[in-house]
Parts: sequence; C-alpha cells; structure tokens
Amino acid sequence: MNDPTPPPESPVPASAPGWERSTMERLLFATLAEQKAQRRWRTFFRLAWFAFFIFLVWALAWRGAPGTDKLTPHTAVIEIEGEIGSGNEASAEFVVAAAKAAFEDAGAQAVVLLINSPGGSPVQAGIINDELRRLKAKHKKPLYAVVEESCASAAYYIAVSADRIYVDKASIVGSIGVLMEGFGFTGLMEKLGIERRLMTAGENKGFLDPFSPQTERQRAHAQEMLNHVHKQFIDVVRAGRGKRLKEVPELFSGLFWTGQQAVELGLADQLGNLDFVAREVIKAEELVDYTRHENVAEKLAKRFGAAIGEGAVKAMRTMPPLR
Repeated sequence: MNDPTPPPESPVPASAPGWERSTMERLLFATLAEQKAQRRWRTFFRLAWFAFFIFLVWALAWRGAPGTDKLTPHTAVIEIEGEIGSGNEASAEFVVAAAKAAFEDAGAQAVVLLINSPGGSPVQAGIINDELRRLKAKHKKPLYAVVEESCASAAYYIAVSADRIYVDKASIVGSIGVLMEGFGFTGLMEKLGIERRLMTAGENKGFLDPFSPQTERQRAHAQEMLNHVHKQFIDVVRAGRGKRLKEVPELFSGLFWTGQQAVELGLADQLGNLDFVAREVIKAEELVDYTRHENVAEKLAKRFGAAIGEGAVKAMRTMPPLR
C-alpha cells in the first residue's frame, strides 16, 4: 500500500540549478511559521491576562458576604487578632469596614469584638475606638468585647469602646502604657574606633539614630511625647469604663493582669466566652462572622499592581531624556 505522505524535501545541492530560489523559499516559510507561532503565543497570553482580570473583578466584587438572611436574628462577630497596624487584618480599614456592615445589618442583635491581640499602633486603635463608639450610638445596638488569650495595650484601647468586656480567668488584660524602643551603639563604636558621619539639616533631625549620642533635651522631648500619648490612652479608658475602674496606683503603669484580676480591678466586667455572650446576654445563639479578610484576589491585585509599577519605573528610567 502506497504511503500518501510525501517524503521530506532534501536540501538542493549548491551545484544544482535554482538552488538559490529553493533556499530562499525554505527560509521564507520558516520565518512565516515562526511569526505564526509568536502570534499564537501573544494571543494566548492576552487571553490569559484578560481572564485573570475578569477573575480579579469578580473576586473583588464578591467578598463573601455573611451567609445569613439579614432578617434572621443573630450575633455579629468581628475578630481582632494579631498585631494592630496598618496593612494588617487587624487594621482600622478592615475592622471599621466590618463594623459598619455588622451594625447596619437588620438581623444583628448586637456586635461582639472577639479579641486576641497583644496590641500595636495607638493611631489605628484610636481610629477604631472612635468609629465603634460612633456606630454604636448611631444604630442603638449594644457592643460587647470577648477576650480570648490576650487583650493588651492597643487592643485594650479598642475594647473599652464596648458596653461590657468579657474575659477568661486566664486571659492577659491591660498593659495601659506607651513605649518607644531602640538601641544605642555609641560606646561600642568608640571602642572599635568607628566614626559616625551623619549629616542633617536641623539639629534634632537624627535624634533617634542609634549610632549618635542622645542629649538630655532630646530624651526629655521623647518622654514628653510618650506622656502625651499615655494620657490620651488613660482618658479613653476612663471614658469607656467610668466608675467601674478601681484606680489603684499601678493601674496605668503598663502592667497587665489575668482575666480574674481584670474583673476585680474593673478593667473587665465578667468571666465569659463568645458562646456564653451570644446565648445568655444577647439571646441570639447564631453567630455570623463579619471579619474582613484580605482575599486571594486582593493579594494578587496588590502584587500585580506592584509589578506593573516597578515595570513602569524601569521603563521611565530607560527612556531617553527629552530634548
């Protein structure tokens, strides 16, 4: 049986007539095939990026709304976990967004802050505290705080916005204080014969530089700043806890206590966990989590945006100067 596939063309010897034309034809066809392959790959990548963009839009639009009917009575839960700071999930941006959704939900009988945090930024905590108090007054809904492992420093700053604070007997509560930390290496540099060459415009511009000596005036200025923020913290705690506080001398010293001690000092109201508060206090056992989490699409979008920005900067650097 004859094979219908034609045999591959063998190269035309250079001595054969018309070899130049044959060679040029083969080069031309090879070039065309390569261009077709490049166009196919470009089309593929464009479609892939388009599909990725559509996925981002869909994922950003769908944030996983709480899976319950808005009219179903429930307890709204917002987790505050880990360090409080901009860029973290325990940030003012995420916590306030979750609180707005929870307070505006008609089925939410009350809002519970489920706290497990060692503290963090006083600025972020202050924003959250202010917004929670505003939302609580606007929507006339109770706000409770339930402490699991710890509620210290900036986390307690947030907790005092609640109507009542519930803790476990072994929870860590308190640490009402402010700190500024750093290191000083000036003595070590002198022993090693190292000279620090720091140039500033403004005599105090580098006063936190660990390789430069700190004057008494600079130290006093830093301490005054800390005292000012500490007073803000104390005022917020007194406003939130009121007459429930038993102001012993060490209450605002930065010390922390167990949950049982916190109840005795008026830093907390009662022992109890999340289920207890939902069942016995709010009378709505169904829990709905309103915690705002950064989803996969947002993480990809940030990385994608950073990559585009980096590429744009590189492109601008390589552009010829304008004449």
